Amino acid sequence: MRGLILKKLILLKSIIIIIIVILQSQMIEMTKINFRNYRIIIQNYFLRVSRWIRALFFSLLSIFLLFIALNFLFPLPNTNDYSQIVKSAEGDILYATLNSTDKWRFKTNLNEVTPTLKKTILHKEDKYFYYHFGINPVSVGKAIFRNLFNNDKRTGASTISMQVARMLQPKKRTYFNKIIEVFRAFQLEFAYSKDEILQLYINLVPYGGNIEGVKTAAYFYFHQKPEALSLAQITLLSIIPNFPNIIYSKDETELYIKRNNWLKRFAKKRLFEERIIQDALSEIIQIERRSRPMMAPHVSIRACRENRQSTEIETSIQIEIQQKVAQITKNYIQPLRYSNISNASVLIIDNKTNKIAAYIGSADFSDSSSQGQVDGIKAIRSPGSTLKPLLYAQAIDQGLITPKTKVVDVPINYGGYYPGNYDDKCRGLVTTEQALAQSLNIPAVWLLNEVGNNAFIKLLIKANFKQIAKDQKKLGLSTILGGCGVNLEELTNLFSAFANKGIFEKASLYPNKKNRSVPIVSEAAAYLISEILTKAERPDFPSNWSHNTNAPKIAWKTGTSYGRRDAWSIGYNVNYTVGVWVGNFDGTGTPELTGANIATPLLFQIFNTIDQHSDKTWFAPPKTIDYREVCSESGHIPDEFCTDLSIDSYIPGISPNQRCQHMKEVFIDIKETKSYCRTCKPDKNIIRKLYRNLPMDVISFYEEQNIPYQKIPPHNESCTRIFSQNAPVITSLGDGLEYILISGENQQIMLKANTENSVKKLWWYLDDKLIATTQANEKFFFKPPAGNLKISCTDDKGRNTDIWISIKYI
Repeated sequence: MRGLILKKLILLKSIIIIIIVILQSQMIEMTKINFRNYRIIIQNYFLRVSRWIRALFFSLLSIFLLFIALNFLFPLPNTNDYSQIVKSAEGDILYATLNSTDKWRFKTNLNEVTPTLKKTILHKEDKYFYYHFGINPVSVGKAIFRNLFNNDKRTGASTISMQVARMLQPKKRTYFNKIIEVFRAFQLEFAYSKDEILQLYINLVPYGGNIEGVKTAAYFYFHQKPEALSLAQITLLSIIPNFPNIIYSKDETELYIKRNNWLKRFAKKRLFEERIIQDALSEIIQIERRSRPMMAPHVSIRACRENRQSTEIETSIQIEIQQKVAQITKNYIQPLRYSNISNASVLIIDNKTNKIAAYIGSADFSDSSSQGQVDGIKAIRSPGSTLKPLLYAQAIDQGLITPKTKVVDVPINYGGYYPGNYDDKCRGLVTTEQALAQSLNIPAVWLLNEVGNNAFIKLLIKANFKQIAKDQKKLGLSTILGGCGVNLEELTNLFSAFANKGIFEKASLYPNKKNRSVPIVSEAAAYLISEILTKAERPDFPSNWSHNTNAPKIAWKTGTSYGRRDAWSIGYNVNYTVGVWVGNFDGTGTPELTGANIATPLLFQIFNTIDQHSDKTWFAPPKTIDYREVCSESGHIPDEFCTDLSIDSYIPGISPNQRCQHMKEVFIDIKETKSYCRTCKPDKNIIRKLYRNLPMDVISFYEEQNIPYQKIPPHNESCTRIFSQNAPVITSLGDGLEYILISGENQQIMLKANTENSVKKLWWYLDDKLIATTQANEKFFFKPPAGNLKISCTDDKGRNTDIWISIKYI
């Protein structure tokens, strides 16, 4: 039994093995067949896939090329159409312009977008902004479904990119225009980064009326910068684009309800801390549209013209100084209108930075009756006497003068040009500092003649006087008295060089711009001029100001143009240089208009306002200056006969160092009735005596004005040498000049000559024919014939002078 079972088991095992072998063989055969089939299937699959991939690739490529072509044919609208805003040194908006579409659109920079502002906008408008490619497919699907099956309420799916596209090119809401929006959104995504698109949205979103952009709304509604907005203000602003008329509603309840609803949504989403939300909910906001910024219109208009491509222009204008000085100027001009004086301009330079701190082009920009929109700072005017300090500084550097040097102040003829002083008086001999402090014209013209007119003109051109550079070939000695064209900006920059150690650098209006600096006078000359211009005892000190109590410590110079059309006063101290012009823009003159009594009081008011402690610091004398005793009669190094001495400042190696010659030794007889020279003096009965050694022009002036002076006795008549010298000098006419007279006007010309003091009579000849006998220094008038004439003058010593002139009648 056990064996049978064993046999059956062995048989069963054998059968199983045979079956397994057969199955294995079949499996191997089938595997070979299936492998061949699978291979074919896989090959077909990959073939189909590659076809799909190629089709998809070429489709995408075609779409991309089509997009590129459409992008080229239909480019994005201008995304840089912003208002120009002008900012002060502190970052406040001074002025703004409308953009090309008459919208107020201030550009918000990325660094002005706060995290709170960004988070609020994204949560409200487009949560998935940073994850889609211009459109949100999920939102589009939801919108289609809701719009198809919900007739009561329409739902949009516009992303921030699509909204920017719509704001760049507003169109009616149609399906076709929606397709255009999608295309424009793709263009934006292709051309800009996500942050840049968000920036465009922040700059374009409308806030009622013609206000666009967060920065614009922050200014007009809250008078704040975007980075200073609170969460409550940001949330309120985010409502306005959806309800633009709500801003004009008198009832603010609806505005607060909508704001608070959104704040509660933010709280539910935990977008901000609960404390911040509660503060925003309780914040009461005063919202009111403000007027356009107009705090510095003249300088802002200028800045906009000079920076046409800039949307945000930073300037050096210090807003507090600008506002204070503008108000002072406006108030100052009001009472002057009764004297027919309607306008003023002020320019202030910060000497520490060499930047323009304040710029007031007129007394009142809005006053059209007095042409208030004219920028008086750029207007070309006659400078009066304001250029004199530069001339005196140049003469100091040339070694011609020091502060105590005596110069002549008597009538002098310069080829037919007769300068006169403001008071029509002459003083004989005056010191340089007196001549400048008293603004005497005759010494200034004399000094310009000594320095050289061309040399002075070149120095003015070096100091950036543009109109003078244009007219340089026409300018003569009258330049120093206002016979040229300048503007207030040029003059103020010139005086700032004296405050800057003689180095000229045109003051910049922009913080990051620095102009080229050039030395125009030495530091020593600048200091000496500053000391002279600081003196308060002078005729151009305002008559209505106290010398001791309320006058600021400044160096200043006034000027009044011919016909009293322009009143100037330019002053400076260590901190500021201030230029003031007062007058009428139409050029009308008025008797009251002078630099001393009209422009200078305004200058003093401004300094007392912007720099109350100006007397605590002053310019230190440079090391190149030294001090010495000089003769008070001449300003030169004393000789043994000099008894009246004074201390003078000078520049070693440059300043004049000649010995004083204000006295000269003369041989006279014992009775002091006759003088001799070494050639004719007798051997006995003579003495030596010192007499004033006066220039012939001064002697002639003293004689004409009957001013007593120490006269040298008449010279020995029998002297053969002395009378061959010192012939009369014809001063009324210029040798070789042409004089034009008007026919029928009975015009005459004057004959006058300077002589030494011993001459009593003169004989005048016209073409060698006697026409008059006059006393020495007497003026004689006659009507000359036309043509070339010879004028001769002979004194009672037989000395003769001839000149030739030409007379033409028109």
